[in-house]
Amino acid sequence: MTTLQNEVLSRRTFAIISHPDAGKTTLTEQLLLFGGAIRAAGTVKGKKTGKYATSDWMEIEKQRGISVTSSVMQFDYDHKRVNILDTPGHQDFSEDTYRTLMAVDSAVMIIDAAKGIEAQTLKLFKVCKMRGIPIFTFVNKLDRQGREPLEIMEELEEVLGIESYAMNWPIGMGKEFLGIYDRHHKRIEQFRVEDHERFLPLNDEGELDGDHSIKQSGLYDQALEDVMLLEEAGNEFTEERLANGEITPVFFGSALTNFGVQTFLETYLEFAPAPQPRESDIGPIAPASEEFSGFVFKIQANMNPAHRDRIAFLRICSGKFERGMSVQLSRTGKTIKLSSSTSFLADDRNTVDVAVSGDIIGIYDTGNYQIGDTITESKKSFHFEKLPQFTPELFMRVTAKNVMKQKHFHKGINQLVQEGAIQLYKTLRTEDVILGAVGQLQFEVFEHRMKNEYNVDVMMENIGSKIARWIENENEVKDSMSSSRSMLVKDRHDRLVFLFENDFAMRWFSDKHPDIKLYSLL
Repeated sequence: MTTLQNEVLSRRTFAIISHPDAGKTTLTEQLLLFGGAIRAAGTVKGKKTGKYATSDWMEIEKQRGISVTSSVMQFDYDHKRVNILDTPGHQDFSEDTYRTLMAVDSAVMIIDAAKGIEAQTLKLFKVCKMRGIPIFTFVNKLDRQGREPLEIMEELEEVLGIESYAMNWPIGMGKEFLGIYDRHHKRIEQFRVEDHERFLPLNDEGELDGDHSIKQSGLYDQALEDVMLLEEAGNEFTEERLANGEITPVFFGSALTNFGVQTFLETYLEFAPAPQPRESDIGPIAPASEEFSGFVFKIQANMNPAHRDRIAFLRICSGKFERGMSVQLSRTGKTIKLSSSTSFLADDRNTVDVAVSGDIIGIYDTGNYQIGDTITESKKSFHFEKLPQFTPELFMRVTAKNVMKQKHFHKGINQLVQEGAIQLYKTLRTEDVILGAVGQLQFEVFEHRMKNEYNVDVMMENIGSKIARWIENENEVKDSMSSSRSMLVKDRHDRLVFLFENDFAMRWFSDKHPDIKLYSLL
């Protein structure tokens, strides 16, 4: 096996998906702790202490305690190099998350033991399912009273339509949480005990030998009964079924008290897939092939406010990246030298000299890249599959409060629009700026960043929800078709778009102009 193949096989790249508050940032922190990437997990709740979660770096995230941008973190554990992509849980940022899910090889879904599967989790799960990526499930907050574990397993199967296999099983919960029965490692892991007492080995019958205080509890007997039921009537777990997205291994634990997290990480690394071939317009690209290639799935402006920088996040899909190498940007055919590159731990950055397929690196962007761009070393240009773009539903008319700041205003808008969270439209004659987004919080983040990063106060006038439709046969569109109920605008690629007031207005327009062919994005 070549060195490159060995390196690629040691990579594990996953995203964490969940509903807000299910404990995503907390779990990420604990994983980083095991990887030695941080010394103390910053509790997400402790806002007054000034100790913020390591993976939330933007000012607005610190104020609200939510993740609104996808962070990338990398650490080594057990001879594997792990790339974690932390995604925003908030539904207003689902587009950013969808794109992030295009850049990973597996996903970890966190479920709150008390709440079960929530709306946002379901939506993100469907994307993983659509892409056929393996999903691991971590049922969190067992140190609090929650729902019956069997009920959660049933819900996974009924709501998500995926079979589940319990890798471990809780012994009690809440105040009576004693630990987990680890089916995979054949041991019991005790909660809140000294390290040397943490693991108790099970005998061939799957029970504890000798006298032990945990055996005095009826909760131990209950767990044994449940596990017997799972052995007899539960689903069969195979690596093949996991790889095909047919079954999800389920782990129980508590991220806040760092219980069950290490066991989860070790088992995850055992079963998670190494980088997989990627679809392109010339067929699948193998991760261990010699020629370097990758795609941009995210662009983030001003990660370092002191330097007004922009970073393009690149998923490497094949070959080896070496700093200073020359590559071709498939969209323009332009040759670019990749001399500045970085790896991430939230806002701590290290220069990367070498990276291989599966890794995520940041490349400094002076305005060359767009989301979805393919970068390749190959002489024959190709493109990886397109990244999803959403049709926005909410719209705002935006102007600068101070007319003298037009230059900063347009610069700020253009840079933030390239990140892909908000979309830019202009009215045809007056060139008024209209922004579209999937959720309201996007506008708040936009306003906050314009003020703090570009020093521009903006006025935002809500023009409500609209139905945006692009036009297949633009040459047949006339100015006279534009009205207050079907406003004609241009997007940032100069394509014509109708913004309809509602469904009725869109149907009325289609009846009146049956020749105009309308279409929507995702």
